[in-house]
Amino acid sequence: MWEKSAAGFAAMGSEARLMVLKTLIRAGEEGLTVGEIQTRTGIAPSTLAHHLKSLAGGGVVTQEKVGRSTINRACFDELRDLAEFILSECCADAPKKAANDG
Repeated sequence: MWEKSAAGFAAMGSEARLMVLKTLIRAGEEGLTVGEIQTRTGIAPSTLAHHLKSLAGGGVVTQEKVGRSTINRACFDELRDLAEFILSECCADAPKKAANDG
C-alpha cells in the first residue's frame, strides 16, 4: 500500500495537477473531455495533457476514449483509499487524556 499511495500522492504533487483533479472531482462520475478541463482551468492543452498523464499514471484519474474524445474521470475509490491511508494513524501517538481530565 505504501508504494501505491506514494504514486498517488506524487501524481497530485503540483498546483496545476491539484487544480485539474479538483475540476474532475467537481464534475462527478461523468467526467470531462480535455477541452472541457482546459476551458475550466485555463491550462494550455499541451501542458494539460502532461498533467493528465501524470494523474492517470498515479491512479487518481482514468481516461476513456469515446469516439474522437477522451473522457477523464477522477478515481473516487482510489482517492478515498489515499485519504484513509494518510489518516489511518491519526492521533495514534497523541497523549491520552485520563478519564478525570476535563
